[in-house]
Amino acid sequence: MFISLDGIDGAGKSTQIDLLRQHLVAKGASVECFRDPGSTKLGEAVREILLHREDIPLSNTSEMLLYMAARAQLVSEQLRPALDAGTTVVCDRFLLANVVYQGVAGGLNIDDLWAVGFCATGGLSPDATIVLDIDPEVAVKRLQRGPDRLEKRGLEYFRLVRNGFLEQISRAGGQVMVVNADQSIEQIHRQIVEFIDLLLS
Repeated sequence: MFISLDGIDGAGKSTQIDLLRQHLVAKGASVECFRDPGSTKLGEAVREILLHREDIPLSNTSEMLLYMAARAQLVSEQLRPALDAGTTVVCDRFLLANVVYQGVAGGLNIDDLWAVGFCATGGLSPDATIVLDIDPEVAVKRLQRGPDRLEKRGLEYFRLVRNGFLEQISRAGGQVMVVNADQSIEQIHRQIVEFIDLLLS
């Protein structure tokens, strides 16, 4: 099973991914977790450029294509081999994020992004996509580090991102779920595992 968790930074993805991994392992599953972009040498190098190399100017299209390139490598090098081996994959972000950040909030054509994404992933899409939904003002207060390149774009940009996730999640593939991330960690985790366990039953 291929599960993707998404949402704006500060929604609690990392915490929920770790809790979900523990839950699935306790049920006897073999689980691997990845991040998009990242989890390959190419992906980590691209991630550094995208999020931290502010000395390198990026157009919206260049930014989008770098994300797509990192994702293509992630799919071929990590995701498909893991899924083919019967491993449950949990991924921190996937194509939906690209569509939302560079399309809905960034102004690129949304249908074009889905099409390019289909090419980059070889048609691979999650069996389940979970979006942690939260007010950007609340999310910003949760961040425990300095803002990266995207996070410096401000609240109005992230309001567009939040709305984009809600608008586009139905196109993410597989079963989809939106969770109110302005709850306790335990409440969010319980809703996620109930959703996933139902799909696995």
